[in-house]
Formats: sequence, C-alpha cells, structure tokens
Amino acid sequence: MATTRWTCRHAPLALPAALEGELRARYGEPHRAYHDAAHVGELLRWFDVVADAPGAGWCAPREVFAAIVFHDAIYAVGGPAGDNEARSAAWARACAGELAIDGARVAQLIELTARHGKLAATDVAGDADAMHFLDCDLAIVGAEPEAFDRYDAAIRREYASVPDDAYRAGRRAFLASVLAKPRIFFSELFHARLDAAARANLARALARLA
Repeated sequence: MATTRWTCRHAPLALPAALEGELRARYGEPHRAYHDAAHVGELLRWFDVVADAPGAGWCAPREVFAAIVFHDAIYAVGGPAGDNEARSAAWARACAGELAIDGARVAQLIELTARHGKLAATDVAGDADAMHFLDCDLAIVGAEPEAFDRYDAAIRREYASVPDDAYRAGRRAFLASVLAKPRIFFSELFHARLDAAARANLARALARLA
C-alpha cells in the first residue's frame, strides 16, 4: 500500500493520520483493480486542474476534497445498486465533525456517483461543484487510449466473478448509455478537453463487446 499522504497543491484540509489509514486500508482491498488509492490520487490531480482553471474553481473545496477521498471507500462487487455509494456517504457524514465539513453536502456528492450514465444535465444544473466533481470521477473515459484500455481491463478484473456473457451485457449497456448522452461531461472545462477522446474510447470499447 502506498504511504504518501493524499494531498494536492490546493488541498483544503489534511486528513487525520488514523482516518487516512482506515481509508487506505479500504482502498487497498485485494479485489480492487481500478477503484483503489491510485484512483483517489488521480481525482486529486483533477481537483488541482479545476482549481487552476480560469472560470472554474471550487465553491466548497473542503466538501469536494472529502467527497473525493470517501466516494469509493466502500466498494463491494455485486451488492444492491447504490449501496456502495450510500455506505461511503454515511461514513463521510459520520466524520463530518472531525473534518469540519458539511457532511450532508459531501454525502450528496458521493451519492450522485451512483448515477453515472443516468444523470441528465438538469439534475446538476447550476451546481458547479457537482458538475466538476462528477466529471473528475468520469475523466478516465476521456484518457489516452492506453490508459482507458487499462481502466477497462481493470473493471473486468474487479467483476471477475461475473460470467462473461452477463458482464459483457451489463458493461455494454453502461458504456452505450454514456456514449448516447448529448454531453458526456457536465462542465465546459471537461467537455472541451475530453469529449472527443471519450467518444472514441467508448466506441472502441463497445466494438470489442459486440
């Protein structure tokens, strides 16, 4: 397990060492091939990108930072839809006093991630932090082809217990739903940077699943 602290140039808070250790233990679980500590680190990299971007920035950076580190804290494959996000959100809410954050807002952001591919622009209209946070979490679909393919393969490893036919059908439905959206990314920042690459990646992945 990595020992470097979860931080970034614009980090608005430092996690207590004991809490970070608990979170890292979760993100270090052996069944995680993608939703691991490196994923959190990548979102924190995007946290800085948003903070630095002209016309972007974070309205409530403490809450977004907390949502990033907690959003996949509970990750069990095959449970009820939305259960991982709800349990992760509950953990974040329980730590709100210790971290001096708005636990309800952090929980709201985390629970939105359960609806990737299903959210419409109207669901987060006017909520810049939610738009940028969700785009950070989905940015991998607009990554360089090699990085996207590693992500796609890692998701299959996480669902290794699912029979191939069932996995391919479910994965195809998810990727197709994302590709069919008029806008994959909610914010102008991510739309401008990643939309074309995301559509190419998703189309290629779908062709593999055909």
